[in-house]
Amino acid sequence: MTGIPELLMPVGSPAVLPLALHYGADAVYLGSDALSLRAKADNFSDEALKEALRYTHSFGKRLYLAVNIFAHEADLSEARALFGAAASWPQKPDAFIVSDFGIFRLARRLCPDVPVHISTQTNSTNSETFRFWYEQGVRRVVCARELSLEELSAVRANIPADMEIEVFVHGSMCMSYSGRCLISNFLNARDANRGLCTQPCRWKYYLCEETRPGEYFPVEESGKGTYLYNSRDLCMISHLPELIRAGAASLKVEGRMKNELYVATVVRAYRTALDALAESEEAYRKVLPRCEAEVLKVTTRDYCTGFYFGKPGPEAQNFESSAYRQDYRFLGVVEKDEKGCFIRQKNKFSAGDPVQAIRPDGSDIDFTVEAFVTEDGEIRTSCPHPGEKLYLKTEAELKEFDVIREEKR
Repeated sequence: MTGIPELLMPVGSPAVLPLALHYGADAVYLGSDALSLRAKADNFSDEALKEALRYTHSFGKRLYLAVNIFAHEADLSEARALFGAAASWPQKPDAFIVSDFGIFRLARRLCPDVPVHISTQTNSTNSETFRFWYEQGVRRVVCARELSLEELSAVRANIPADMEIEVFVHGSMCMSYSGRCLISNFLNARDANRGLCTQPCRWKYYLCEETRPGEYFPVEESGKGTYLYNSRDLCMISHLPELIRAGAASLKVEGRMKNELYVATVVRAYRTALDALAESEEAYRKVLPRCEAEVLKVTTRDYCTGFYFGKPGPEAQNFESSAYRQDYRFLGVVEKDEKGCFIRQKNKFSAGDPVQAIRPDGSDIDFTVEAFVTEDGEIRTSCPHPGEKLYLKTEAELKEFDVIREEKR
């Protein structure tokens, strides 16, 4: 199949960036310390952004900077400072992702050399909206997540040929229209449209009558359970040919709050599927079972196909629980120095535990660690302290950027 789209991965911290690039992303998107809809992510300072740009461009890949909050007046000075600084950076973002009209104007005026992509937050659902943005000089719009494949095809047929459509293919879904949600702001004074969502849509609710304090009654949307707004996660890895035929130019994965294991696993699965699809649909169908199995090995909710095949019904919602499924634990990423291979430990495991190193080329290995050695030379048989730098004594030949995971038993 020709016209294989861009694979666009989220990067929530400097530590995640190398994994996204090594494991197969064509492009990444990330946020600065402010003006991004993932305020809780380990976002990038100006200096870290410059280094991220240099590093990404050294791979011949693209970096998009998300500046997609809905700005209040007090945010404008910070936006002016960001765009003014970006205009003088030695390497510039390949695009800004924006949703606010005022931020759009500032970006075009203060950093005119950088293209602007329109965020899904603008709720672009029809070809006239796309054409409006085209007249403003925009050449890519991230469509609303509520579009079906049929609607996506209709939009593609009615916009200029050089305008690109970006679509979400994987990750968390929001219960509100294209993420325009006010529940978090109302309940917790944490504004989702300014990057501070506390995900109250995932909570379990009860009814309390005001004259009967302390008496709680379950609120049931149906007999299945009490989670009213708790959508499943999106996964379209089994339907990539349909997305391409509908006109998607960029396939976007959600997850700037996700860790290295999530990013490495998901990008590798989609990369494998897309590379096979570039050869033929038969080749794609052959690798698909392995790819489908891989995207279940990350922390995720049950999957659905969102709105792509029509308005979703109860099958797209988790009624019983908002808990994630987690079949594998993330243990660390292999790094190297003059002393050998080490990890900065993420979750507890012990010497002798069967673990697996996954790799960009798929040559994964199963192995065990004989012992852990601290920076001070102390030998241990377990690693209970998150973040500790530990050298691994093992007969396995580990490589830099191996991601270590352990199946939960």
